[in-house]
Amino acid sequence: MINLLNIYNQVFLLLVTEMALFMLLVLPMPFSVRRKIFTFISENPIIAKLQHGLKITFIFILILFIDSVNRVYRVQVELAQATNSEKGSAAVMGHERLEVQARKFYSQRNMYLCGFTLFLSLILNRTYTMILEVLRLEEKLKQYEGTDKNTKESAKLAAAGDAGEISRLKKEIKLKDQDIDTLKKQAEGLQREYHDLTEKYGATQPPAGTRKDK
Repeated sequence: MINLLNIYNQVFLLLVTEMALFMLLVLPMPFSVRRKIFTFISENPIIAKLQHGLKITFIFILILFIDSVNRVYRVQVELAQATNSEKGSAAVMGHERLEVQARKFYSQRNMYLCGFTLFLSLILNRTYTMILEVLRLEEKLKQYEGTDKNTKESAKLAAAGDAGEISRLKKEIKLKDQDIDTLKKQAEGLQREYHDLTEKYGATQPPAGTRKDK
């Protein structure tokens, strides 16, 4: 039997890893260092295999997310039925409601965990693509401005008629940087929201004697 607790612990570790990777992506670096790092990432065959494995992992997490949403819905229905039911004594009903509430909290925790992990993976992928585009534009801009040592002569020949192209490239780089800043703010807000939800979950968690992990 698969231990779901261990699986969700691994999903949480993946979420933390995604947060760390995102902070590394948006960390300010010199252009040459950033270009070497991203060239290594994009051309390394081991990282390509790792990315393929991560795609399969995220498909599995998507299945877990759908299952957790279904569990939350079922627990909501069960809780509503327990609330409207008039059978049994008040003590029995109170115990049943506490058990259903505990299951509800666990299901919601799992749903938020899987959902945040999937959402942050999309942000990471989009940020990585945009940074590669920014690097390409900056490299092209350096060629037009003649700041690249390998292309100074060709840039000087084209400089007279390429002022508009340089301006356009600068605008594109600025827009890409703004998009990256927006994604960074979204990821930070996502991290804060997850921590808030974790604290709320811990505050509302029932005593250990009545808790059942589903």
